Amino acid sequence: MEKVGRATAGPGGILRNVGRWVAALGLVVCACGPGRAQTATALSQVKKVYVEAFGDEESSGKVRERVMEEVRKRGKWEVVATASEADAVLKGSCTIWVTGYQSNDPHSPSNTRRPVLTGFLSAEVVGKAGEPLWSYLVTPSKFRVGTITEDLADHLVKKLVEDARAGKGSGASSPATGTRAEVSVSAAGATFPAPLYQRWFESFAASHAGAHLTYNGVGSEEGIRLLRESKVDFAGSDVPLNDEQATGIWHFATVVGAVVPIYNLKGLERPLNFTPEALAGIYLGKIRKWNDKALREANRGVRLPDSEIVVVHRSDGSGTTFVWTDYLSKVNEEWKGRVGAASTVQWPVGEGAERNEGVAAMVGKTASAIGYVEQVYALRHELSVGAVRNAAGSAAAGEMKQDFRVSITNAAGEDAYPISSFTWWLMPKEAGAEKRAAETELVQWMLTSGQRECSALGYAPLPKGVATRELQAVREMK
Repeated sequence: MEKVGRATAGPGGILRNVGRWVAALGLVVCACGPGRAQTATALSQVKKVYVEAFGDEESSGKVRERVMEEVRKRGKWEVVATASEADAVLKGSCTIWVTGYQSNDPHSPSNTRRPVLTGFLSAEVVGKAGEPLWSYLVTPSKFRVGTITEDLADHLVKKLVEDARAGKGSGASSPATGTRAEVSVSAAGATFPAPLYQRWFESFAASHAGAHLTYNGVGSEEGIRLLRESKVDFAGSDVPLNDEQATGIWHFATVVGAVVPIYNLKGLERPLNFTPEALAGIYLGKIRKWNDKALREANRGVRLPDSEIVVVHRSDGSGTTFVWTDYLSKVNEEWKGRVGAASTVQWPVGEGAERNEGVAAMVGKTASAIGYVEQVYALRHELSVGAVRNAAGSAAAGEMKQDFRVSITNAAGEDAYPISSFTWWLMPKEAGAEKRAAETELVQWMLTSGQRECSALGYAPLPKGVATRELQAVREMK
């Protein structure tokens, strides 16, 4: 059975010459490529692969069968029957759901309707020791031939083969130390990167005996407060600290993520497009209905309902809010003057919910609602995600300060998703020798091996130049 729910967005199309409609999946924020971490077993060295189940649903089984068929067809690896026979394991999760129904016969719509399906396939390749070699997140093609299960599987294998031939996933990783004294590291903060940090901590602990790691997604403001009060060893923040706040703290960008507009409208045949003007207008309370002219013009051919838009925003101090309002401040002068960019703002309209999880849950249960979350929360809640028109042009992370603080919202890259941001790992410059050794080892792992796990959750690895600079800074820490 296909799982019933709501939709996510596929790649956006081109809007004349004023910009591109860009969905967050596959986001691009700079001209430089992702950093390559190193490992004893590189993706290009894999000869035998075992494909794990991608879930318990019937559709997940179909995807697995198709993946194995395509891997065999391409002749790149031998597909083996057990993990013990393999050089590496391809594993992940697949979710497919119904977003609405379409009929080819307007005279008898109930008898000829067919379901409109969407979903995603999150996959990764791991070596024998559990070290990540590669990861990827697949969403349905905008114009696909065949079933959605075939589309997801074929896209995955095509990307896997391309990256193996190109040498992706090669290079040195942060080596596992095997055994160390028992050490506990606690962290708290931004919910934006929380799913990835929690995955990283599990992977790191699996290969580093004695390491006990926790991350609590409580929001950027609360995480910074806990760090200042020495109640945690690290804090996660999507808000770069100002010069005064940054005193005594090291900043390390860890990953690039996307804040996406989510909405709850049933029966639409394709994801919506949002212009910067429309998003600002909705959150300023100037665009109040879904069939407003600004939304109709950006979504020609889509039957938008004559219903009031229910605006949802964060109620707590949030780095996700900072990214969202920082973007709106760059694209709309009225927003910049009236509201501005901050982790907490005076919202002109809307209802509040705590954390990314709370916003996603509220939008999911509220008809005609719109909100904003880091995109992994949209996938988890099976929510519709809109594409956003970007600025177009070329982009780079060249303005990053020596301590890695920079805003990259509204980047001008032709394929850049405009509401993207680095997220930062904050750590105090003063620490005991044993704790500092453990923290340093963790950060090095995050900047090398950990980068290979980003894509499976819809995040983008750090640009190579940024990761290289940060690794040098870690080595120079005293």
